[in-house]
Amino acid sequence: MRYDLFIAGYGGQGVLLAGNLLSYTAIREGKNVSFFPSYGVEKRGGAAMCTVVFADGETGSPVVGEPSVSIILNQLSFDKYADKVKQGGICLVNSSLVNINGVGLDGRKMISFPMNQIAIDLGDVRMVNMVACGGYAAATGALQLESLKEALKDTLPERNHKLIPANIRALEASYNLVKNLQYG
Repeated sequence: MRYDLFIAGYGGQGVLLAGNLLSYTAIREGKNVSFFPSYGVEKRGGAAMCTVVFADGETGSPVVGEPSVSIILNQLSFDKYADKVKQGGICLVNSSLVNINGVGLDGRKMISFPMNQIAIDLGDVRMVNMVACGGYAAATGALQLESLKEALKDTLPERNHKLIPANIRALEASYNLVKNLQYG
């Protein structure tokens, strides 16, 4: 099976860290992975995006014109990239920063939930990327929640391992929320 994912937001939201976490998680699950980061020259606030492709066999190019799944963290990214999700795909949207009123993505599933607010409620808005990753795992079933938790050790520098418990809470909170949104 082959999975592809596009994540977009602005610098400071942890877009690239989210892509790394999902990549390491896929590696832990025995998949081959391609990771393609892209970001603006600004340190914070500029555009940030990445593509992650993982598969049992060859991944092919990390450049994906119509991703199966997109995680959209801010309004500018939604306006620019949401309609690029392929037919039958999923668009996960950060409703804390994105207004989707009146917007429909025909033939695609849109899952909108307040990623920033969940992170804030857990104590740190910088965990929005972990919230997004937990939501991705729940919405797609492509990666296991336990593998995500384990991959935090691979992804975060050792000096930040003290933050792993908080990041696990963010992964679990969004995973459970999205599961409930989908299956009541």
